[in-house]
Amino acid sequence: METGKVPTLEELADRLAIQDVLAQHSRGVDRADGAILKSAYWPDATVAYGGFNGPAHEFCAGLPEGMRQYAATQHSITNVAIELRGDEARVETYVTAYHYRADEEGQDTEMTYLGRYLDRMEKRGDVWKISHRQAVMDWNQNTDASSILEGPPFDGLARGGRHPEDPLYEHLG
Repeated sequence: METGKVPTLEELADRLAIQDVLAQHSRGVDRADGAILKSAYWPDATVAYGGFNGPAHEFCAGLPEGMRQYAATQHSITNVAIELRGDEARVETYVTAYHYRADEEGQDTEMTYLGRYLDRMEKRGDVWKISHRQAVMDWNQNTDASSILEGPPFDGLARGGRHPEDPLYEHLG
């Protein structure tokens, strides 16, 4: 599609479905919810995450435990560039991921990851999912934590967490 060309209604629907898959993936990672994470991938999908390269559903089964080593994470996705090719799409998505690690000795740390996801996606029937994901790291930073988790203005705020304790699950009912 030419840059800036107005999409057809079908192309618009495809783009929205693809963006939903990407959002669900981030939700699954941050809530450490393997079922949500797997829902973003076809059963025969593969991933290339550096430390793990292989079947996506196997990756999704192990990722929640790995995410629980952090007190909190947040994966924010932006700059979603989608190239539709019929029932296939090539998608580049920028990701900024924050990882907060609480240390029993008192020196918490923060890791920030900036990179991109390069996804091959397929539409089977009327459903889009990832068929292959390659994670690309552009930059990262590890620092001592600077966050303040208690006291004004944070008193009384609901706290994010992992599946099933996160307020999201009550919200979704």
